[in-house]
Amino acid sequence: MTGGAPSSRRIGPRPMRKPERGETSVRDMLGALLLLIPIALLIFTVGGSCSFAPTGPAVDPGSGPTVNVAERLTEYARGSAFALRVPDVPFRANSTDRGPVEGGGTAVRVGYVTPDAEYLSLVQTDASAEGILATESGAAGSGDGPPGARGTTSAGGLTWEIYQADEGEPFRIATLPGAPETRLMITGSGSEDAFRTLAEATATARTLPAGATTG
Repeated sequence: MTGGAPSSRRIGPRPMRKPERGETSVRDMLGALLLLIPIALLIFTVGGSCSFAPTGPAVDPGSGPTVNVAERLTEYARGSAFALRVPDVPFRANSTDRGPVEGGGTAVRVGYVTPDAEYLSLVQTDASAEGILATESGAAGSGDGPPGARGTTSAGGLTWEIYQADEGEPFRIATLPGAPETRLMITGSGSEDAFRTLAEATATARTLPAGATTG
């Protein structure tokens, strides 16, 4: 073994080094930025359809799909056996469809959202009152009885028969004058004022005759 100065090569783990101030700041900023990006995306996505409320988010009645009622009803009228009415109401129409009714007949439906974010459905049909009530209430497929009669009300110059299950939404049915016999039904969570607005607008609306080819 020869003598001499000890080797300067270090053996073992390198001691911990306190990061420089500049390194810490950059790393912290990058970490905070990565955390903020998904939060910002979530706020941007939800913010378009909701607004802050102390009790929770409120649905924006202006969000969601919008349909052109006049165009859709004109299409349905071409193959309809009864005339269709096109009401002009301050509600947003978000759906339309046409389908069969229990016991025979056809139903043409338009769904509306009111400015208070409530919903109303207008149904025009040549079916019987019993048939359209069973179909729209779901009683036809559930085996349960239809909603019970709850009296009548007047709106738009028509008499509307009211049907309602316990704590359920009311179904209001009116028979239009003339032939063929046609009925209107309005149901949904809308207020009494919203119902009357839609009922009066429908009663005085322009009419598309059966088999119409223009709006």
